[in-house]
Amino acid sequence: MPAAPNRRAVAAVLLVPLVVTLALWAFSWPAARIAPRDLPVGIAGAAPAADQLQKQFERREGAFEIHRYEDAAAARTAIEERVVYGAVVVTEKGPRLLTASAAGPVVAQLLTEAAGAGAPGGSGVPVTDVVAAPAADPRGSALGASILPLAIAGVAAGAAVSMLGLRGARGAVTLIGAAALVGIAATALTHSWLGVITGDWWTEAGVIGLTVLAIGAPVAGLAALVGTPGIGVGAMLMVLLGNSFSGVTSAPEMLPDPVGAIGQWLPPGAGGSLLRSVAFFDGSAGGGPALTLAAWALLGIATVLAGRRTRPEPAADSAAPGGREREPALAG
Repeated sequence: MPAAPNRRAVAAVLLVPLVVTLALWAFSWPAARIAPRDLPVGIAGAAPAADQLQKQFERREGAFEIHRYEDAAAARTAIEERVVYGAVVVTEKGPRLLTASAAGPVVAQLLTEAAGAGAPGGSGVPVTDVVAAPAADPRGSALGASILPLAIAGVAAGAAVSMLGLRGARGAVTLIGAAALVGIAATALTHSWLGVITGDWWTEAGVIGLTVLAIGAPVAGLAALVGTPGIGVGAMLMVLLGNSFSGVTSAPEMLPDPVGAIGQWLPPGAGGSLLRSVAFFDGSAGGGPALTLAAWALLGIATVLAGRRTRPEPAADSAAPGGREREPALAG
């Protein structure tokens, strides 16, 4: 049996378990370590009651990043601008919790439990949902599940451009067109039909399209640089790491360090954060994620435009069927 097929068989036997193990690690490890890590939380009210409340939160070392506010109005503004996920307001009748389930139902539930732990007799605290999740998706499940299909769509667009040999400007235009159509179709589904995102329709479509482009363009760019293996590298980066590190089902601050930070530098995480901002918070705190997506998209497009080729060139016609180069005919 030839040596090359043997080596390929051994490589396949070793590669499949490796990829499966990597996938299980990427998806399972962050999910199994969900806990607050410097989670931004506000405390509003006058000392000494607010000071005592702050000490209560600080007992969980490294869990919360405390922001102090003078009153409930200031705390509410901070929540609406996505500076904090929620705030505990000290009142004459006791503490009151302000949350934003649209920023992450998991975080809202966590804050409810944390604030209630210090209530007299464990009776809990009154809760006001300042920015509520839509009634069609109160647990944020649909928004969380949307990132994986967008990542797959981006990888598929990049792979299609590469495998079809679309080079230079044609490849770039194809990527942009495909991303734009995905943005329109996905917004029609999630906004108009399901009602799970509720912001400006065209802004949401633009964000989804930009997310797909920021995923697909680097995949096509990698393929332009190194050939077909670049598609696999891009898929692992965007789907395995980007999706599982995105934090969209909870919050980046709920993931282990440095996974949460890494996820926000990758397009799926940045896209999820930006989509949440434009869908529920009028774009607040969306500048950073937008710049991240734009940088990935521009870098990928530039690589596609500069790449010499996106698929192997066909074999030269001068090669003989037996693999030998044909000898030129002798004159005369």
